[in-house]
Amino acid sequence: MSTWPDDGAGEGLGAEAEAVARPRPATPTSLAELERRAAARRGQPAYGHDALIACDRLVRVFSTDGVEVQALQGLDLLVAEGELMALVGASGSGKSTLMNILAGLDIPTAGAATVAGRDLLTMDAGARLGYRRDVVGFVWQQTARNLLPYLTALQNVMLPMQLRGGRRRAARTKAAGELLSMLSLDHCRDRRPHQLSGGEQQRTAIAVALANTPSVLLADEPTGELDSHTAEQVFTAFRTANEELGTTIVIVTHDQTVANEVRRTVAIRDGRTSSEVLRRTERDATTGQESLVAREYAMLDRAGRLQLPTEYTSSLGMAHRVLLELETDHIGVWPDDTADGAAQGRGGGEDGDGDGDGDGDGDGSANGDEAGGTGKRD
Repeated sequence: MSTWPDDGAGEGLGAEAEAVARPRPATPTSLAELERRAAARRGQPAYGHDALIACDRLVRVFSTDGVEVQALQGLDLLVAEGELMALVGASGSGKSTLMNILAGLDIPTAGAATVAGRDLLTMDAGARLGYRRDVVGFVWQQTARNLLPYLTALQNVMLPMQLRGGRRRAARTKAAGELLSMLSLDHCRDRRPHQLSGGEQQRTAIAVALANTPSVLLADEPTGELDSHTAEQVFTAFRTANEELGTTIVIVTHDQTVANEVRRTVAIRDGRTSSEVLRRTERDATTGQESLVAREYAMLDRAGRLQLPTEYTSSLGMAHRVLLELETDHIGVWPDDTADGAAQGRGGGEDGDGDGDGDGDGDGSANGDEAGGTGKRD
C-alpha cells in the first residue's frame, strides 16, 4: 500500500492542513536547533488563519455516572469563507457534537475553535449570546424547533431581526419578504407553519436562519424527515443562499444525494476527520466535454495521524504495526514482516478487528509524532 500527497491544489484548505501535519523527525536535536525552529514558527501564520471556521485538535469529553466518553478526539477542520460543504458520519461519530460547538451551544473540553474570528472557548455568556444571534444561523431537523407555530412565515423571519434591534418595522418587513421571495416562498408569507408543507417549513426555517445575515449557516440533518423530491428543493434553497448571499454553509447529513451535491464532503469517524471527497469539473482534452469528477482523500491531521480504511488493512493482513518507507513522491505502507508481527496479522490483531489497536474499529490509524521513525524494507 502506498500513499500520495493531495493533488487537489489545496482545495478545501487541505494543503495547509497537510503541510502542518508532517511528522517531526525522531533524531535528537540540539537546544540551539529547537530555539531556531521555535523562532521560525513564531513568524508563521497561525493554523487556519485564513479560514472562516478553524478547529484545531478539538476535544469534547462528556462524563455520565462517572464514565467519560470522548465525542471529539483531536478533530481538525478548516472551512473557507463562502464554502458550501457537508459533514457525514455514522451515529456517534461526533458530527452533531461538532455542530453544537460551532453553533455556540456547547463548549469544547480542549483544543481550539474559531468562527469568523470569534474564539469559541473563551467567550463569556454575553458574547456567546451575541455570537448565536449575529454570527451563526441554525436549521434543525425538527421543524418544530425552527418555527413558532402561532406566527406566520413572514413574522417568523422578522422575529430575529426584532430581537437584534436596530431596524424599523418597515425595514424588517421588507427584508423578511425579500428572503422569502429569494427562496420561492412568496405564497407562504401569511401562512402559519401548520399550513405549510414539510419542504416549505424547512425553506422558511432557512430564511429565519438568514434573517440577521450570519457569516455561517449550520444545518443538522435538514432533509432527514423529507422525501427525495422535497429534499432537493430544500438543498436548492441552501445553494441559492450560498450563491446569492455568499453565506458559508455547513450541512450535517445522512442523505448521500445531498452529500453528492456539494463540492466538498468531510467524513467524521471516531471523533476525528477521516476522509474527504472533493468534486471538481474537469474538461476532456480530446472532446472538450466537461464532467464532474469526485476523488476521495484520507485526512492527515496535525498530529500526523492517518486513518487507513478497514478494507485496505484487512486485505493486506495489516495489524498492530506497519512499516513506512519514504519514496520520491509517496510514502509506502507495508505489513509488519517480523515473526511476531506476521502472527498477529494472521490472528487479526489483539482486538479481533484487524487493526490491533484495541478499539475494535479497524481504523488502522497511525500517529507520526509518536511513531518516532519509519521502518525500512530490506
